[in-house]
Amino acid sequence: MGAPARGGSLLLPRRIRAGAQGEGRAHQARPRALRALRRVALVHPRARATPRPAALRRVGRRVAARAAGCLGRRVKVAFLVNDLQLSGGIGVVVRHARGLATHHDVDVSLVLVRDWDLPHWSGYDDLPHLHVISLEEARDQRFDVAVATWWETTFSLFTVPAKRYAYFVQSLEDRFYEHDQAERVVAGLTLDLPVAFITEARWIQRTLAELRPDSACHLVRNGIDKDVFASPDSLEPNVADPLRILIEGDPTVWFKGVKDAALAAAAVSEPRRVTVVTGQPEALGADVDHVVTHVPHREMAALYADTDVVLKLSRVEGMFGPPLEGFHMGATCVTTEVTGNDEYIEHGRNALLVDWDDRTGTTRQLELLARDRRLLHELRCNALATAHGWPGWDQSTQFMALALRRIAASRQPDATRAAAAMMADLRGGMEQYSVHLQERLEFAREAAKLEKVKSLPGVAQANRARQTRFGRLAERLMRRLMGR
Repeated sequence: MGAPARGGSLLLPRRIRAGAQGEGRAHQARPRALRALRRVALVHPRARATPRPAALRRVGRRVAARAAGCLGRRVKVAFLVNDLQLSGGIGVVVRHARGLATHHDVDVSLVLVRDWDLPHWSGYDDLPHLHVISLEEARDQRFDVAVATWWETTFSLFTVPAKRYAYFVQSLEDRFYEHDQAERVVAGLTLDLPVAFITEARWIQRTLAELRPDSACHLVRNGIDKDVFASPDSLEPNVADPLRILIEGDPTVWFKGVKDAALAAAAVSEPRRVTVVTGQPEALGADVDHVVTHVPHREMAALYADTDVVLKLSRVEGMFGPPLEGFHMGATCVTTEVTGNDEYIEHGRNALLVDWDDRTGTTRQLELLARDRRLLHELRCNALATAHGWPGWDQSTQFMALALRRIAASRQPDATRAAAAMMADLRGGMEQYSVHLQERLEFAREAAKLEKVKSLPGVAQANRARQTRFGRLAERLMRRLMGR
């Protein structure tokens, strides 16, 4: 967070101090701009960083004047979403939309790019009070900024009339798909569009800066609802009770690692209590103590408060929120070095990191916490301290408002350069996909040959004999004799 100078006032750059001391009308206008920037700068830097006034030192007179000019004009923004089903990504968009409309005088519309017969949102208390419109209705209006929020929503982005176009990137979404899925190629191509970018994590900002140096990328960290996830003043150490482990996520999503987490937790030999929060309990495949489904945020906060450690073995994340929510309620975390972990995870200080696909090592780390209650309490206390420095949604939405106003006041990225990058990536994607198709054709040919062999006289009878009780016993005996 930006820190005040020793005398209690912020240390401003020399050229801004000089400009702020002018005469007449400029003397009245500039301090207001500086005060607005000063309020924003106080909450900008990294949550766990040492406080310093670095944010304002990077602000020149030209940027200050532009921001001040934008602050006085209402901006009309459209966020394009596939649906409004309760999920982490949609939840972030809804929280920003609510804050922008309520506190920043931004005219916000949530545009549904898919047709829905009935209102289908759940888990959002005041979503019906927001402006939700169809894509057809959005095409009859004109916006200052239209924002895509998921790679599929970019298909409709440029059909919405707007002065500027932006892309809210919450993860590199091509990684959600396997290497041989066509969606992987197309999702990656959307990053070549001539748009400004907004993202929630530094690692995504750095990646986009390398991929698209021609396009601005604004960092807007996700906030935490400090009213729902209200941190306790102090923590009661868990001295003698079983280690309380919480796992959340969909076990049917391959990159979430929920099954591995449940199996690793179930294998802990020390006294433990494993709770899994999931909408697909039948796909879990592990023996756990409690399974909870369809949990609202306030009940989730109560679950975190009754937890020692959140176990998260994701393979793909943007800026994953569950461990941070657990931090706010006094729970530490055991997790992989997934992208986004360095936003707030510090190994050995507020959490423990484990290797990829190391279920045994994960179990050992949990057993360590079950035995060493001093270490467990130290990690939990430091996790709570990290949470105290993390911004709430009010602060986060300040930066979203500033990013949108800057995008509205800036030039659209060069479409020619964007098209050149897209065509180069498209060619690479076609070559990669051609390799996958060739592999599938070869596998299909081999499978056809195998089916012919299986249909030969005697082979089919032998296969049927193997399925009998006598056949299974004979096969098991032959494997033992052959040492297999």
